Amino acid sequence: MWQTYLWVALGSGVGGAARLLCSDIAERLVGIGFPWGTLSVNVLGSLLIGVAAALVVPAGRLEPGGALQQFLMVGILGGYTTFTAFSLQTLDLARNCDLGKAAGYVAATIDLCLAGAGGAVLTGAGQGRLAGRELTPAWPRCLLPPVRDGGARQ
Repeated sequence: MWQTYLWVALGSGVGGAARLLCSDIAERLVGIGFPWGTLSVNVLGSLLIGVAAALVVPAGRLEPGGALQQFLMVGILGGYTTFTAFSLQTLDLARNCDLGKAAGYVAATIDLCLAGAGGAVLTGAGQGRLAGRELTPAWPRCLLPPVRDGGARQ
């Protein structure tokens, strides 16, 4: 059992390094005004997890639950992007005709992840202000109320 964890850890390192490389390449090619690196990693990772899943189906070439599958799908592709698991799990729900669950999973993932990240950023910024440190505004400036007195936004 511990050997599987070791393989997954090794694969995660490979996947994480590949993610950084692909993100850097995408940003060099198209710039940093939009998260093209992350988008390209998520799309490529989702494509690759689909290929890997096709290899694991009953007539596939990989043993379901075997060390190679865990190394590739959980380790490398999981380290590359966790969006791979999200994509595959959503497809599994849809394939089982659980379309409501699939849609709910997509909505919950997006909503809760954005809420979690936003809440953490706001909490961290608030804690910084309480400690007397001025931080970059945590909330997008376009969503903040306008400053009416001509003063700087705090």
